[in-house]
Amino acid sequence: MSHKLHLGAAACLLCATAVHTAHAQDGVQIYGRLNVSMEHVDNGSGFTQTRLVNNRSVLGFKGSEDLGGGLKAIFQLEGTLSPDTGAGEPFRRDTRVGLDGPWGTLFAGHWVTAYNGATSGLDPFYPTTAGYMSILANGSGSSVDNVNNTYSFDRRQANSLHYWTPEWHGLSLRLTRGMNEESPANGAKPSLWSAAVIYADGPWYATVAHERHHEYQGPGLDDTGSKAALAYQFGKTSWGQTRVAVVGERLEYETASGKLPRNAAFVSVSHQMGLHGLRLTVGRAGDAGGASTATIGFLHSGPDTGATHATLGYDYMLSKRTSLYAYYTLLDNERNATYDFPINGIGPEAGATLRGAVLGMRHNF
Repeated sequence: MSHKLHLGAAACLLCATAVHTAHAQDGVQIYGRLNVSMEHVDNGSGFTQTRLVNNRSVLGFKGSEDLGGGLKAIFQLEGTLSPDTGAGEPFRRDTRVGLDGPWGTLFAGHWVTAYNGATSGLDPFYPTTAGYMSILANGSGSSVDNVNNTYSFDRRQANSLHYWTPEWHGLSLRLTRGMNEESPANGAKPSLWSAAVIYADGPWYATVAHERHHEYQGPGLDDTGSKAALAYQFGKTSWGQTRVAVVGERLEYETASGKLPRNAAFVSVSHQMGLHGLRLTVGRAGDAGGASTATIGFLHSGPDTGATHATLGYDYMLSKRTSLYAYYTLLDNERNATYDFPINGIGPEAGATLRGAVLGMRHNF
């Protein structure tokens, strides 16, 4: 099978370089994901649309070089591509260069934060219109820095440095530093710190994560996100296998008019029966509180500013690499809330209930 992609002269050069490198160096892998769906969406305010959308399809190159003594040089170049429109950017997603050794992994580049990566795998609809970023993390920042997105805690951070410890009895630590390279006009010196402790052993998965955004809302103002998650994979039976995951999160923003805190929770259930998969997720955002009069992302303080997002879906595996899927998603805003789908949003009015019926196909290579 051939995969054709037009990303302009830069991408052509990248592909040519990657092919040459693949012959000169062991361990270079070309990989990708194509994920496209047909959706019928309704924003609850008279707007409906049937559309074809891209759910963050990617094309990437990754590999390593053995430097001896247990040390390896590692690299990855990952870009976006949109099968529905033909658009794409060669290095817009997880891209890095670094070292891997007995002491852990250290790398620099454009990568998801430790906070983001700690729980994204617990959402079976990540990253689609039904993703948990509508409720958790206050929206999605697929490619951001310290100033072009000052609200989301679901981030792929530019100019970031990362360290991952080796795993010890199922435990590991991941750290992210978003460097202070932007200079907004208000005189702030924004930066990011992110950390996650992860336990993964057999059927159990648990994590505690924290992230701080320094001076994103202005000089002397810090925003924080804290979350904990627990997941368990039940043993395989004649009826298949089931995994249950629970995430709880608290976000707190500091603004010129005061603090803006909000609590949220998310539950997912995934059941696999051979080629058939059933998926159910429910996310609940509570009312935002505090004295702040600002609106940050989906959040603003006051009564009836919460929302509930529920999705029921089905997957059918055509092969290990290819699957068809369908789901129905409903995002119910309280009277004063304006939560939206995390990607491919449709701009709801306050109090609107959003709906989406989706049929899609996913292929990994």
